[in-house]
Amino acid sequence: MNIEKVIREYLNEVVHLSLATSKDSKPWVCEVHFVFDKDLNFYFRSRTNTRHSQEIASNTNVAGNIVRQHTAEEEVRGVYFEGTAELLSNVDENHPAYQLYCQRFSTGPDILEESHTTEGHKFYQIQVENFYVFDNQKSRPSTKYHLPWPAK
Repeated sequence: MNIEKVIREYLNEVVHLSLATSKDSKPWVCEVHFVFDKDLNFYFRSRTNTRHSQEIASNTNVAGNIVRQHTAEEEVRGVYFEGTAELLSNVDENHPAYQLYCQRFSTGPDILEESHTTEGHKFYQIQVENFYVFDNQKSRPSTKYHLPWPAK
């Protein structure tokens, strides 16, 4: 199985990811809408006063998963990741985070304007260090594949 190909195809099917952060050994998870670039960096928007944003400010290590909702009878596939997240301070109309967000979610300049306000949603980037794919659609028995990233 070509794991990178599976990941790239699967990411197009799902618009939100579960993002895990932690502080003082206490984990937290939330859902965010995301976009991704050709290098499989993830971008999302959030306010800086949310718990996950505050935890990223003090601990950039994150993990998460991207899973399409399914019924109990369906075969399952999911993409999991580990990496680091950061608040982006230089997002303008040419930045991939903004351009990709506009393409995927049919938004416009209002999200960029909002990102420049004190209370507005800011852009964040996740740089993935490891991908994992759990699969029982093509794999028998169910298998978890690991892909260090960027691929060597």
